[in-house]
Amino acid sequence: MKNYFDLTGQVAVVTGASTGLGVQMAKALANQGANIVCMARRQNLIDQVADEITKEFGVKAIGIRCDITDTDNVNEAVDTIMKEFGRIDILINNAGTGGVTPAEDVTDEMFYNEVNIDLFGSFRVARAVAKKAMIPAQYGRIINIASMYGMVGNKIAPSSPYHAAKGGVVNLTRALAAEWGKYKITVNAICPGYFYTPLTKETLDSDFFQANAKAFIPLERYGNEGELDTTALFLASPASTYTTGVILPVDGGYTSM
Repeated sequence: MKNYFDLTGQVAVVTGASTGLGVQMAKALANQGANIVCMARRQNLIDQVADEITKEFGVKAIGIRCDITDTDNVNEAVDTIMKEFGRIDILINNAGTGGVTPAEDVTDEMFYNEVNIDLFGSFRVARAVAKKAMIPAQYGRIINIASMYGMVGNKIAPSSPYHAAKGGVVNLTRALAAEWGKYKITVNAICPGYFYTPLTKETLDSDFFQANAKAFIPLERYGNEGELDTTALFLASPASTYTTGVILPVDGGYTSM
Protein backbone atom coordinates (compact mmCIF):
# COMPACT_ATOMS: atom_id res chain seq x y z
CA MET A 1 0.00 0.00 0.00
CA LYS A 2 1.42 3.39 -1.00
CA ASN A 3 1.77 6.10 1.66
CA TYR A 4 1.34 9.32 -0.28
CA PHE A 5 2.55 11.40 2.63
CA ASP A 6 5.75 9.50 3.41
CA LEU A 7 8.47 11.97 4.47
CA THR A 8 11.08 9.48 5.65
CA GLY A 9 14.56 11.00 5.69
CA GLN A 10 13.40 14.50 4.82
CA VAL A 11 14.28 17.50 6.99
CA ALA A 12 11.50 19.88 8.04
CA VAL A 13 12.00 23.26 9.69
CA VAL A 14 9.05 24.61 11.66
CA THR A 15 9.21 28.14 13.06
CA GLY A 16 7.16 29.05 16.10
CA ALA A 17 7.44 25.42 17.15
CA SER A 18 7.48 26.08 20.89
CA THR A 19 3.69 25.96 21.50
CA GLY A 20 0.31 25.50 19.85
CA LEU A 21 -0.16 24.84 16.15
CA GLY A 22 3.58 24.82 15.42
CA VAL A 23 4.12 21.88 17.77
CA GLN A 24 1.13 20.02 16.32
CA MET A 25 2.38 20.40 12.74
CA ALA A 26 5.94 19.45 13.71
CA LYS A 27 4.63 16.25 15.28
CA ALA A 28 2.46 15.49 12.23
CA LEU A 29 5.52 15.71 9.97
CA ALA A 30 7.57 13.59 12.39
CA ASN A 31 4.80 10.99 12.36
CA GLN A 32 5.45 10.62 8.63
CA GLY A 33 9.19 10.11 9.16
CA ALA A 34 10.59 13.62 8.76
CA ASN A 35 13.47 14.82 10.91
CA ILE A 36 12.44 18.04 12.63
CA VAL A 37 14.10 21.34 13.41
CA CYS A 38 12.04 23.33 15.93
CA MET A 39 12.78 27.05 15.72
CA ALA A 40 11.58 29.69 18.17
CA ARG A 41 12.99 32.24 20.60
CA ARG A 42 12.66 30.22 23.80
CA GLN A 43 15.39 27.56 23.83
CA ASN A 44 13.98 25.66 26.83
CA LEU A 45 10.61 25.14 25.12
CA ILE A 46 11.96 24.05 21.73
CA ASP A 47 14.41 21.67 23.40
CA GLN A 48 11.48 20.14 25.28
CA VAL A 49 9.40 19.80 22.09
CA ALA A 50 12.35 18.29 20.17
CA ASP A 51 12.89 15.80 22.98
CA GLU A 52 9.20 14.79 22.93
CA ILE A 53 9.30 14.32 19.14
CA THR A 54 12.43 12.15 19.27
CA LYS A 55 10.94 9.94 22.00
CA GLU A 56 7.51 9.64 20.41
CA PHE A 57 8.41 9.21 16.72
CA GLY A 58 12.01 7.96 16.71
CA VAL A 59 13.19 10.64 14.27
CA LYS A 60 16.01 13.12 14.82
CA ALA A 61 14.70 16.40 16.24
CA ILE A 62 16.64 19.44 17.43
CA GLY A 63 15.76 22.89 18.74
CA ILE A 64 17.50 25.94 17.30
CA ARG A 65 16.89 29.31 18.89
CA CYS A 66 15.98 31.86 16.23
CA ASP A 67 14.57 35.38 16.28
CA ILE A 68 12.97 35.80 12.85
CA THR A 69 13.28 39.60 13.08
CA ASP A 70 17.08 39.29 13.07
CA THR A 71 18.49 38.57 9.59
CA ASP A 72 21.93 37.50 10.88
CA ASN A 73 20.30 35.17 13.40
CA VAL A 74 18.13 33.61 10.67
CA ASN A 75 21.12 33.07 8.37
CA GLU A 76 23.18 31.53 11.19
CA ALA A 77 20.29 29.21 12.12
CA VAL A 78 19.98 27.97 8.52
CA ASP A 79 23.76 27.48 8.31
CA THR A 80 23.63 25.41 11.51
CA ILE A 81 20.84 23.22 10.08
CA MET A 82 22.79 22.67 6.87
CA LYS A 83 25.88 21.63 8.85
CA GLU A 84 23.79 19.25 10.94
CA PHE A 85 21.60 17.69 8.21
CA GLY A 86 22.97 18.86 4.85
CA ARG A 87 19.47 19.57 3.54
CA ILE A 88 16.16 21.32 4.20
CA ASP A 89 13.22 19.84 2.29
CA ILE A 90 10.29 21.47 4.06
CA LEU A 91 9.80 24.87 5.71
CA ILE A 92 6.69 25.77 7.68
CA ASN A 93 6.71 29.52 8.38
CA ASN A 94 4.49 29.46 11.43
CA ALA A 95 6.05 32.00 13.84
CA GLY A 96 3.90 35.08 14.30
CA THR A 97 2.18 37.49 16.61
CA GLY A 98 -1.23 39.13 16.79
CA GLY A 99 -2.30 42.26 18.61
CA VAL A 100 -5.88 43.52 19.05
CA THR A 101 -6.29 47.33 19.03
CA PRO A 102 -8.80 49.65 17.34
CA ALA A 103 -7.22 50.98 14.14
CA GLU A 104 -7.41 54.62 15.28
CA ASP A 105 -5.35 53.75 18.36
CA VAL A 106 -2.67 51.64 16.63
CA THR A 107 0.78 53.18 17.09
CA ASP A 108 3.50 53.19 14.46
CA GLU A 109 5.47 50.79 16.64
CA MET A 110 2.55 48.31 16.86
CA PHE A 111 2.07 48.31 13.10
CA TYR A 112 5.76 47.98 12.35
CA ASN A 113 6.16 45.16 14.89
CA GLU A 114 3.30 43.14 13.38
CA VAL A 115 4.58 43.48 9.82
CA ASN A 116 8.20 42.88 10.86
CA ILE A 117 7.34 39.57 12.54
CA ASP A 118 4.49 38.13 10.49
CA LEU A 119 5.41 39.31 6.99
CA PHE A 120 9.09 40.24 6.90
CA GLY A 121 9.93 37.43 9.33
CA SER A 122 8.37 34.85 7.03
CA PHE A 123 10.27 36.32 4.10
CA ARG A 124 13.61 36.32 5.97
CA VAL A 125 13.35 32.61 6.74
CA ALA A 126 12.08 31.65 3.28
CA ARG A 127 14.85 33.66 1.63
CA ALA A 128 17.61 32.03 3.68
CA VAL A 129 16.22 28.49 3.31
CA ALA A 130 15.68 28.87 -0.44
CA LYS A 131 19.09 30.37 -1.09
CA LYS A 132 21.16 28.05 1.09
CA ALA A 133 19.24 24.77 0.74
CA MET A 134 16.31 24.51 -1.67
CA ILE A 135 17.58 26.29 -4.79
CA PRO A 136 20.87 24.32 -4.77
CA ALA A 137 18.89 21.09 -4.26
CA GLN A 138 16.30 22.02 -6.92
CA TYR A 139 13.55 20.89 -4.52
CA GLY A 140 11.54 22.36 -1.69
CA ARG A 141 8.19 22.71 0.01
CA ILE A 142 7.50 26.07 1.67
CA ILE A 143 4.28 26.47 3.63
CA ASN A 144 3.44 29.92 4.98
CA ILE A 145 0.92 30.04 7.81
CA ALA A 146 -1.17 33.11 7.03
CA SER A 147 -4.68 33.52 8.48
CA MET A 148 -8.25 33.79 7.29
CA TYR A 149 -7.80 37.39 8.47
CA GLY A 150 -5.31 37.75 5.60
CA MET A 151 -8.27 37.24 3.24
CA VAL A 152 -11.08 39.21 4.91
CA GLY A 153 -11.73 41.97 7.43
CA ASN A 154 -13.49 41.46 10.75
CA LYS A 155 -15.76 43.34 13.16
CA ILE A 156 -15.08 41.28 16.28
CA ALA A 157 -11.42 41.75 17.15
CA PRO A 158 -9.95 44.96 15.67
CA SER A 159 -6.49 44.04 14.40
CA SER A 160 -5.73 45.95 11.21
CA PRO A 161 -1.92 45.51 11.42
CA TYR A 162 -2.42 41.72 11.68
CA HIS A 163 -4.80 41.76 8.68
CA ALA A 164 -2.27 43.79 6.70
CA ALA A 165 0.66 41.54 7.60
CA LYS A 166 -1.18 38.29 6.92
CA GLY A 167 -2.62 39.70 3.69
CA GLY A 168 0.99 40.41 2.76
CA VAL A 169 1.92 36.79 3.53
CA VAL A 170 -0.88 35.65 1.18
CA ASN A 171 0.48 37.59 -1.79
CA LEU A 172 4.13 36.98 -0.85
CA THR A 173 3.24 33.29 -1.20
CA ARG A 174 2.03 33.83 -4.76
CA ALA A 175 5.10 35.92 -5.64
CA LEU A 176 7.57 33.32 -4.32
CA ALA A 177 5.65 30.50 -5.99
CA ALA A 178 5.92 32.32 -9.31
CA GLU A 179 9.62 33.08 -8.85
CA TRP A 180 10.86 29.80 -7.43
CA GLY A 181 8.79 27.35 -9.46
CA LYS A 182 11.69 26.99 -11.89
CA TYR A 183 13.72 25.52 -9.02
CA LYS A 184 11.00 22.91 -8.33
CA ILE A 185 10.14 24.68 -5.07
CA THR A 186 6.43 24.89 -4.26
CA VAL A 187 5.20 27.74 -2.06
CA ASN A 188 1.71 27.61 -0.58
CA ALA A 189 -0.17 29.27 2.27
CA ILE A 190 -2.55 27.88 4.86
CA CYS A 191 -5.07 30.35 6.27
CA PRO A 192 -6.30 28.93 9.59
CA GLY A 193 -9.54 30.09 11.12
CA TYR A 194 -10.18 30.08 14.85
CA PHE A 195 -8.24 27.24 16.44
CA TYR A 196 -7.96 26.24 20.07
CA THR A 197 -4.46 26.80 21.45
CA PRO A 198 -3.29 27.60 24.99
CA LEU A 199 -3.28 31.30 24.00
CA THR A 200 -6.75 31.41 22.41
CA LYS A 201 -8.81 29.08 24.60
CA GLU A 202 -10.07 31.67 27.10
CA THR A 203 -11.11 34.14 24.38
CA LEU A 204 -12.74 31.52 22.15
CA ASP A 205 -14.71 30.06 25.04
CA SER A 206 -16.23 33.43 25.98
CA ASP A 207 -20.00 33.73 25.41
CA PHE A 208 -19.42 36.48 22.83
CA PHE A 209 -17.10 34.38 20.68
CA GLN A 210 -19.22 31.25 21.04
CA ALA A 211 -22.25 33.13 19.70
CA ASN A 212 -20.10 34.50 16.89
CA ALA A 213 -18.95 30.98 15.95
CA LYS A 214 -22.55 29.82 15.57
CA ALA A 215 -23.40 32.81 13.36
CA PHE A 216 -20.33 33.13 11.15
CA ILE A 217 -18.74 29.68 10.83
CA PRO A 218 -20.74 27.27 8.64
CA LEU A 219 -19.49 24.28 10.68
CA GLU A 220 -20.56 26.22 13.82
CA ARG A 221 -17.43 25.45 15.83
CA TYR A 222 -13.74 26.20 16.15
CA GLY A 223 -10.89 24.09 14.82
CA ASN A 224 -9.64 21.32 17.09
CA GLU A 225 -6.15 20.01 17.65
CA GLY A 226 -4.97 18.05 14.62
CA GLU A 227 -7.38 19.58 12.10
CA LEU A 228 -4.61 21.63 10.49
CA ASP A 229 -2.16 18.73 10.32
CA THR A 230 -3.44 16.93 7.22
CA THR A 231 -3.40 20.16 5.19
CA ALA A 232 0.22 20.75 6.19
CA LEU A 233 1.09 17.13 5.36
CA PHE A 234 -0.45 17.36 1.89
CA LEU A 235 1.42 20.57 1.05
CA ALA A 236 4.69 19.23 2.54
CA SER A 237 4.61 15.89 0.76
CA PRO A 238 6.30 14.89 -2.49
CA ALA A 239 2.78 14.05 -3.73
CA SER A 240 1.81 17.75 -4.01
CA THR A 241 4.20 18.28 -6.94
CA TYR A 242 1.79 20.34 -9.05
CA THR A 243 0.26 22.47 -6.28
CA THR A 244 1.88 25.86 -5.83
CA GLY A 245 0.77 29.44 -5.16
CA VAL A 246 -2.35 28.12 -3.44
CA ILE A 247 -4.03 29.98 -0.59
CA LEU A 248 -5.90 27.33 1.38
CA PRO A 249 -8.31 28.38 4.15
CA VAL A 250 -8.85 25.85 6.94
CA ASP A 251 -11.54 27.81 8.71
CA GLY A 252 -14.75 25.77 8.97
CA GLY A 253 -16.11 27.78 6.03
CA TYR A 254 -15.71 31.24 7.60
CA THR A 255 -14.34 32.82 4.39
CA SER A 256 -17.02 31.20 2.21
CA MET A 257 -19.67 33.67 3.40
